Amino acid sequence: MEKYWNQEIECMPREDMKKLQDERLVAQVKHVYENVKYYRDLMDEKGVKPEDIKSTDDLHKLPFISKADLREAYPYGLLAKPLGDCVRIHSTSGTTGKRVVAFYTQHDIDIWDECCARAITAAGGTNEDVVQIAYGFGLFTGGAGLNGGSHKVGCLTLPMSSGNTDRQITFMRDLGATILCCTPSYAAYIGETLHDMGLTPDDIKLKAGIFGAEPWTEEMRRSIENSLGIKAYDIYGLTEISGPGVAFECSEQSGMHINEDNFIAEIINPETGEVLPEGEVGELVFTSITKEAFPLLRYRTRDLCVLSRKKCSCGRTLVKMAKPMGRSDDMMIIRGVNVFPSQIETVLIEQGYSPNYLIEVDRVNNTDTIDINVEMNPDQLSDKVKDMQAQERSLAEAMKAMLGINPKVHLVTPKSITRSEGKAVRVIDRRKLHD
Repeated sequence: MEKYWNQEIECMPREDMKKLQDERLVAQVKHVYENVKYYRDLMDEKGVKPEDIKSTDDLHKLPFISKADLREAYPYGLLAKPLGDCVRIHSTSGTTGKRVVAFYTQHDIDIWDECCARAITAAGGTNEDVVQIAYGFGLFTGGAGLNGGSHKVGCLTLPMSSGNTDRQITFMRDLGATILCCTPSYAAYIGETLHDMGLTPDDIKLKAGIFGAEPWTEEMRRSIENSLGIKAYDIYGLTEISGPGVAFECSEQSGMHINEDNFIAEIINPETGEVLPEGEVGELVFTSITKEAFPLLRYRTRDLCVLSRKKCSCGRTLVKMAKPMGRSDDMMIIRGVNVFPSQIETVLIEQGYSPNYLIEVDRVNNTDTIDINVEMNPDQLSDKVKDMQAQERSLAEAMKAMLGINPKVHLVTPKSITRSEGKAVRVIDRRKLHD
């Protein structure tokens, strides 16, 4: 029997949800126009006034906003409330330029907790559960978001943060954790460590995991489910919009329900900005309709995915987003071919390798090169060089079939690729360093 945290909203008839979104959008556009000069200038430049936005049907008239705008307006240029009304800041783990900071009023945090409570309940969580949070705490939103949601549901919450894997497993066993929240790559590492300690899923009480903050494949999901003996649920969010809980997976595990009472999703053509019909792959764009301190309208996420309104067996009527296929800025163009790390991961797991890999891209004599370092499982090791070369060739052929280009595959010894306790680093692109 499917459980809901807020059945009235999660199962709301489509027309009622649209009406709610229409009202909230109209109020939000007015709030942003009156309080954020940066937005007012963008809207004036486009010739749009708040009174032109009468419903969600007018959303396309508003200008987009991107990470570049957030950096330009850093730190306070997009703040829509006085600092005295703000109670917290979070920040993205920016790899280039200035970090992005997001502000929250207490009301914003209450809504965020509500969204994460829905995600925990959809994964089967109740006030009888022990939730172990191994997402990072601090400026990263992962730890704080699930911590707030877990408290709201009334679960016993273990705010472990990431790292110290032996201690994670000790607490997991001693305190009988039933739900684990962390990045999928860290969940895979916990499963691997459990196995190395001579333990099996029967030695822990976990029943579910809520994993997000980085792309992961269906193959990786199955691998984590087997190693920890759980059902693994996806969760989606981004600091700029609030953090984890923008969308969450239900028992059907076929995409994530977007909390549409707070966020309006669109799919656009990343090149032209044109809004695409349901079912087409494109870039995901979000508008926050209840956020007070840092409300973003038509924020371009760079995540590529599909939206679906197909009836869900869980009973929720909230639109579903497919697992992102990667980010338009994660996509590598190698010899003219689009390559996503998730495609490589799919091949590895299908071929029985661990999801620990590192992609190195370079340019030699004006030609792109791609080297994929793949960690072997202990049972794949061989003393015979010939056997190893045959394994590498076979894997390289499977990669070529998936990617359409010839990579060089290097099998490396178990545990030789650095493990990540937060977001995994999968790609080193040296071309950017020479260009």
